[in-house]
Amino acid sequence: MFEFEETHEVLLTHLLVPAGPIPTVNDPEGVYPYESYLETSRRPVLKKYRMVTIGNDRIRVKICPDLGGRVYSIFLKQAEVEALFNPRVVRPIRILPRNFFAGGGIEVSFPISHTPVQIVPVLYEVEQDSERIYVCCGERELRFGMHWTVEYSLGEDDAFLTQRTVFFNSDQKGHPWMSWSNASVPARPDTEFHFPAGPVLAHGREIRTIDWNTDGPRRQADVQRMTGYFWKRPDCCAFGAFTPSLGTGLYHVADPSLTPGIKLWSDGVGRDEVWVSQYTLNREQCLEIQAGPLVDQSIKDVLQPGQQKHHVEFWIPSAAARDIREISLPDPRLRDLDRVPRFGWARREEVSYWMEVVSARESGQVSQLPTPLDLDDNRWAVSGMTELGEALGWASAATAGSERDRWLFQLGAWLAGQDQTGAALEVLSRSHDDRAFALAGCLWRRQMHDADAAAKCFRAIESEAMALHPQIVVERDKALAALGRATLRERARWLDAVSALEDEWLAERRASFLIDSGDFEGGRDVLRNTRFQFVHQRYARTRLWRQVEKNLGMEPAEHPAWLGEDDLAEFGAYREFAED
Repeated sequence: MFEFEETHEVLLTHLLVPAGPIPTVNDPEGVYPYESYLETSRRPVLKKYRMVTIGNDRIRVKICPDLGGRVYSIFLKQAEVEALFNPRVVRPIRILPRNFFAGGGIEVSFPISHTPVQIVPVLYEVEQDSERIYVCCGERELRFGMHWTVEYSLGEDDAFLTQRTVFFNSDQKGHPWMSWSNASVPARPDTEFHFPAGPVLAHGREIRTIDWNTDGPRRQADVQRMTGYFWKRPDCCAFGAFTPSLGTGLYHVADPSLTPGIKLWSDGVGRDEVWVSQYTLNREQCLEIQAGPLVDQSIKDVLQPGQQKHHVEFWIPSAAARDIREISLPDPRLRDLDRVPRFGWARREEVSYWMEVVSARESGQVSQLPTPLDLDDNRWAVSGMTELGEALGWASAATAGSERDRWLFQLGAWLAGQDQTGAALEVLSRSHDDRAFALAGCLWRRQMHDADAAAKCFRAIESEAMALHPQIVVERDKALAALGRATLRERARWLDAVSALEDEWLAERRASFLIDSGDFEGGRDVLRNTRFQFVHQRYARTRLWRQVEKNLGMEPAEHPAWLGEDDLAEFGAYREFAED
């Protein structure tokens, strides 16, 4: 007999502070058209989430469609143990692309490592036949308009969770993608690593290749710093982790011809445990075992027009340590692939407005156009809707004044999101919307490497509130800094205008300004006295600190951890664009 239940659960949830009104196009801190976040609230609120529970006589699986389709729990009934790490809180932290990673459970990502929809709702369906029960979660993603579905299923006698993931590109252009299944499991010093032999790429302070049998850690206590391990040529296709002190473990197995990627991520014991503590309630530790259809996270593949790809994985909870070489590849009889649902847009608030714009264009009735979005609305034209570009062009041609300016801004953002930077800048130059000036300034600096043109765009912003928004102040300061010492007075004026704001990103720019002015003691004090929240794979503050050390003759710190940045070697295709 199958168990099935749909419920709501209340979880402690920390709210997020949006980055600001500049679209995330060509932004190393984000991915267009999704909004990015730069700060997590210190006190949580209560928030309700949908949960879908399926089970049989052996295991119970809980899935949360409101957390991006995450597997929230895998519970072994007879042993009464939980295989997954549950932080009991949704406490997002800054890991790309949107800077709102939340730990725990199993996350399936697409088209970027760490899904852009990790803590927001996706669509789901439940279906049962005589042999299996299925829960499917997915959506049509906003960046490229590609479809993804993850299908979780159980047979009546299964002691494992079957995961089948399907990707489809309905566009007329090929698009890059990456996907990893990321399972968080409890980590104690005695947690054992059960992984294949063979050469492994170790990603820590340096990137090196080790032999797992001779140089690989055997348990959590052996790892002294955050490190990722990617298997290059594993000698078997199963792997997992087991914690004797908890009596629980999780193993994974898949066909290596479809799912060759194997990864272990551990923050280790000691200095880097705080990187896990930041998304938990009680500082309990976890580590991640990961798998995917690509060999490692330094590369992406391209999903061609009309192409569909799928792969199958199996998650095996266990109350005893397993020999990975004795774990056989299951062969459950799954329903036909064409019965796996292909979902559309998942969150109406993100697309309904733009569908109205397209509908108005199709009718030819300007009166049916919705009111163009203003400065206080961070919804940006969805690049995954290919028909939207023509509709925005029509809307801007059919309107006048400030309405036309706002439509031109959205068209410019859409074009930039389509990687048409030149066309975007031409359109933005015809708009008098302050967001158009700001976005053009970012594009001139980041993509065209023209700091003078960028500075002119930021100087054209008319709204005082817009001009003093921290995101604008930061981006303006980067453009002015690129012009050299001649702009120091202008930089000081803007930074002084927001000097009372306790914003870590402004503090970073204040430190940069002081260093550029020759006041290295002042720059040191700002970097030392600011309480930075952690951010992965970003090193701007560390570079500033190294300048301070050099010019003040200080002994270099091995790892200036107070800056909130890790000391990993730069690696991986996590960012869409290079760091500033």
